[in-house]
Amino acid sequence: MTLTPGPGLAVAVVLAVAVAAASALLARLGTARGAVLASVRAAVQLGAVSLLLGVVVRSLGASAGFVLLMVGVATFTSARRITADRSGAWVLLPIAAGPLPVVALLVVGGVVPATGLAVIPTAGILIGGAMTATSLAGRRLRDELEARHGEVEAALSLGLLPRDANVEIARPSAAQALVPALDQTRTVGLVTLPGAFVGMLLGGASPLEAGAVQLLVLVLLLAVETAAVALTLELVCRGRIRFPRS
Repeated sequence: MTLTPGPGLAVAVVLAVAVAAASALLARLGTARGAVLASVRAAVQLGAVSLLLGVVVRSLGASAGFVLLMVGVATFTSARRITADRSGAWVLLPIAAGPLPVVALLVVGGVVPATGLAVIPTAGILIGGAMTATSLAGRRLRDELEARHGEVEAALSLGLLPRDANVEIARPSAAQALVPALDQTRTVGLVTLPGAFVGMLLGGASPLEAGAVQLLVLVLLLAVETAAVALTLELVCRGRIRFPRS
């Protein structure tokens, strides 16, 4: 069973966007316009990327270049979410430090075939997870340190170094950024059947093969997201990522 592009699919997409926008309007969430714009962007970007990938996946070098482009876009997106300061560029470290070495090791170890068709989706999943974890951690750290600025000052007055004072206040908040990844891993198969599992089943793989691949994806995501949160915590608490006061 696969989705067939056509009028039915278009209607389903439009209805889904309308429901998201209407729900946001009724609840006064302020995200109705953002939901519509994000959906339009997704349609345009996926259409363009689908055409581009048909060419890119034929070359491993071109595929590697596309992965680097993913990292750049993820860095730009996460930095904008966290801070208006140019120091937001430091989010490149938590976003790239986990996924890129992991994908390289998977290819070298023969776990993932050295083809663009395998490398790009694998890298995309891990980069996306690292981006989300970095954005969540950065925003939580920003809010927590701003709200508890007085406690940080008190810790400094007691002789703690700036990094240590910030960490004592911010660490529990940063850990909250891992709740989605932990919940997804705990409930897989019981609440949801993630994309990799369903995709492999639709592609003809056995349930056991699909389950093995999905398990690998989940634990790798948990690893890169945990590393991303830890690195973001250090970058913020050491003052590498700064939050200008309004």
